[in-house]
Order: sequence, then structure tokens, then C-alpha cells
Amino acid sequence: MYVQQLEPVADSLGLSALVAALPLVIVLILLGGVRLKAHLAGLIGLLAAVLVAWLAYRMPLGQTLSSAAQGAVFGLFPILWIVVNALWVYRMTVRTHHFDILRRSFGRLSDDPRIQALVVAFCFGALLEALAGFGAPVAICSVMLVALGFDPVRAAVVSLVANTAPVAFGAMGTPVVTLAQVTGLPLDTVASVVGRQTPLLALVVPLVLVGLVDGRRGLRETWIPALACGVAFAIAQFAVSNYVSAQLADIAAALAGAGALVAVPHARVPATESVRASVLTGARSEELDEEDPPREVLRAYAPYALIVVIFSVAQIPAVKDWLARATRLYDWPFLNVVGADGKPVGANVFTWPIVSTGGTLVLLAGVCTAVVLGVHARVAVEEWIATVRELRFAILTVTSVLALAYVMNLSGQAATIGHFVAAAGAGLAFLSPVLGWFGVAVSGSDTSANALFGGLQVTAARESGLSPALLAAANSSGGVLGKMISPQNLTIACAAVGLAGREGDLLRKVLPWSLGLLLVMCLIVVGQSSPVLGWMLP
Repeated sequence: MYVQQLEPVADSLGLSALVAALPLVIVLILLGGVRLKAHLAGLIGLLAAVLVAWLAYRMPLGQTLSSAAQGAVFGLFPILWIVVNALWVYRMTVRTHHFDILRRSFGRLSDDPRIQALVVAFCFGALLEALAGFGAPVAICSVMLVALGFDPVRAAVVSLVANTAPVAFGAMGTPVVTLAQVTGLPLDTVASVVGRQTPLLALVVPLVLVGLVDGRRGLRETWIPALACGVAFAIAQFAVSNYVSAQLADIAAALAGAGALVAVPHARVPATESVRASVLTGARSEELDEEDPPREVLRAYAPYALIVVIFSVAQIPAVKDWLARATRLYDWPFLNVVGADGKPVGANVFTWPIVSTGGTLVLLAGVCTAVVLGVHARVAVEEWIATVRELRFAILTVTSVLALAYVMNLSGQAATIGHFVAAAGAGLAFLSPVLGWFGVAVSGSDTSANALFGGLQVTAARESGLSPALLAAANSSGGVLGKMISPQNLTIACAAVGLAGREGDLLRKVLPWSLGLLLVMCLIVVGQSSPVLGWMLP
């Protein structure tokens, strides 16, 4: 049995926290300073965490390695199991050219570039974030906007800023699922609180986007459809994340936002030539003028409809109970950890939701998609293998970061840092989103930031008397605002629109928005930690 210690270094909380923070500091320096590739930084950070756990915390080496193995397994299943299958669905639509049909369908919804930015970058970007995440929305939406005639820089900036509100529930809820796992908090609780924070961003972001596209004139002429889109998105994200399923939150929000744009008459008013001339400074793709048969348009939308239907059926109580019975619990080998309070930690038992996990449901949707789109079984398997190959470095990054997080949590390193950070007291509520923002800005992933800092936030919250669920959620909600300035996303955006080497230009344009919205999120969390907005929490 290993008993966690809070002050293993010279019986000093400060020195122990300094040593415990070494793995995180190493990862952040390697990513942000040295600019080392994320998977290498994660592996080096994991080695540092193992050494600190073994040498400083005197955790038996076998248990240390076992905790790392459990983190890596959790990274593979269910986290990457969701991501791989979701991206596989997208790849099949590209293979059959139904993604091109979908793009043309969006282009025909409105000829106003400000509305097109909302449809493509905000609504469709949210749908892509819901299904795949990990940079896919920025890359795909940037290319689509350039095809519509947007200047490459403006297209990249709009796509980066739009990729905020949906991030916490991206990749079929992967960030909040990870957050719940590493903190030990119920998924429903974490998702509910995040679902009462990020929708407030969704009210603002569409207005910011039309301002980015066309300045004050854009706000003056299109604030009604922008606000309608944001309100519909926010309401759907709140309602679904709180009362239906975290995995469906972004899908429902994206569809609701798009539906609001279609329903509002102002969104269908043709743009004036002066607007189009000043906004669309690039070359419009002639491919957008092709006509598509209605049957093929329906097939292009089918994969997303299938995912919604399958996940909705999975939420029916009888079906949900049946799926839950397939969940297996295992005593994790070579692991017997007791917390500083003398109680066994939850990670001693590994939960394997074989069928009910989001990845398996997306896999089922992918099989149905292959049938609907007429993808041969051999081709579908080839695309799945190609997806794994494409994500090989992301797979290594996620598994190493989750392994690092598990070692830090189970050895007691995260608890030590949390107790030390708790000295911030009431100020912790303001700093909590900043920590998540910093983690995503460096790592490029809300999932990784939640794995690294989720346990720390919960420990600090308990020590300072704040709500653990509030600070855990604040880590994820603050993190979404670091996405637009992460080197990973900036590089993806530049590569997508042919601006290689101009990451600095994009950073200067999006940084003020990232910091401004972060301040808003910090004030929201402070308000929710007090009677002012405390009524918002479940």
C-alpha cells in the first residue's frame, strides 16, 4: 500500500510544491520556450513525473509505472477512441466528395460574407469541433472561407476566434470527460457547470465575428442575426449539456445556431456590392457555382444526422441502462493507493464502458455513414487506418499527457500543489480560468490542460472552501480562450490558407480578443463563487 504525502520534501509544503511542479514546468518550458514537439515534451514530462514520484514522494516504482499505464490506457480508451472514430466519419465524407457538397450548400445560404462567416466559422466550425476537434475546425473553416472569397488573413482570424465556445464539449465531450475522470467528479456535474459558463461566451462571439469581418458597419447591419445565432447556440448548449448529454451539446448548439440564422429574415437580405467589395478581397472559387442534386445534399448532411439520432437514442432511460450494464470494473494491477486522508483513491479500480462510451456510438454512426454514402467496406477500413496514421503524434501526445497526469494525481504531487495554491484564497476563483487558459495556450488542447490542472484545481478548491466543480469547470471554460493563441492552432491556420511563417501576424490580431474574453470568463467565475452569480450553479 502506498499512502500519499503532502509534504515529502523536508516536511515543507512550499518546497514539496516546488518539486511537485517540476514535471509541469518542464512540459511548459519545452512547449512554449524550446518549441519542442508536443509528443516529445509530453514524454519528457512523464519521465520527470515518474522520477519525482519515485524519488521525492517515495512511491514504489511498480505503482508509479502502473499509474502511468492506467493514464495511457485511459488516453486510448475512451478519449482517443472518440477522436479517431469522429475524424473517420469526416474522412469518409471527404473521400466521397460529400463534404464539398456540404460546403457548397453553406455557400448558397446567403451571399452576405458576414452571414457566411457565422454559418461556416461559428456554426459549422462548432459542428466540426463537436465531431473531431484537435485543430480540424480551424483548418477546414479557414479553407472554406478563402473559397468564398475571404482574404486569407481575415479567414484565419475569423476561424481562430470562432473556435472558442464549442471547445469544452469538443470531440464528443472529450475535454469534460477527461476532466471528470482526473478529478473524480461526476461527469454530469462537471458538464452542467461548464454548460453554465461557455454559453455566455457564445452570446458574444458571433458579434465579435461580424465585427472582425466588416467592422462597425458589420455590427450595425447584422447584429440581429448575429445575436439570434449566439442566443440559439447558447440556449441549446446549456440545455443539452445540463439535461441531455455532454457529447451532444455542441452538435445541438451548432444546429440551433444555424437554424436561427436561416429563420431570421435579416440574414437573408442580399449584401450590397460595397460590402462584398470591401470584405471579399480574395478570389471566389468557381466550384461553388456547381449545382448538386437534392438527394446528394441530403446524403451530405446524413452523417451528422446519424450521430444526433444515435446519441439521442442512447439517452433513452431503458437504452441507457442496457448500455450501462455492459460497463466493466477492474481492480487495476499493481496499484494500491491511499490518499492523505486514509481513504483508498478511486483510480485503484478501472472503469471500462465498453459499449456506452461515445467512441463506440460514433463508430456505429460511422458504419451507418459508410452505408448511406456508399463507401465500400474495404475503403472504410482503409480510411479508419489512415485516420489512426494521421493522428499518430496526437495519440502519443494524449497518452503521454494522461500518463503524466495520473502519476501526478496518484503520487500526491497534484494534491501538494493544490494545497499550496489554495493560499490564494478568494483570489483563486479569478485565477482558476487563467490556469486553464495558460495550459491550452501552451498545449493547444483543452483535454490536455484539463488532464494537467484538473486535479490541482479541485484540491485547491477544497482547501480554500470554494466549489470543486466550479473551479474544475473554470479550468476548461478558461482554457477554450487559449485555443486561438496556441502555437498549434496558429500553425494549422497559417498552413491551411497559405500563410506559412506568419503565425506572429495572426497572434497579434487574436491576442487582444483572447485576453478580453478571458477577463470576462474570470469575472463570471468570480461572480459564480459569490452570491452575485452563485444562483447560476446547479
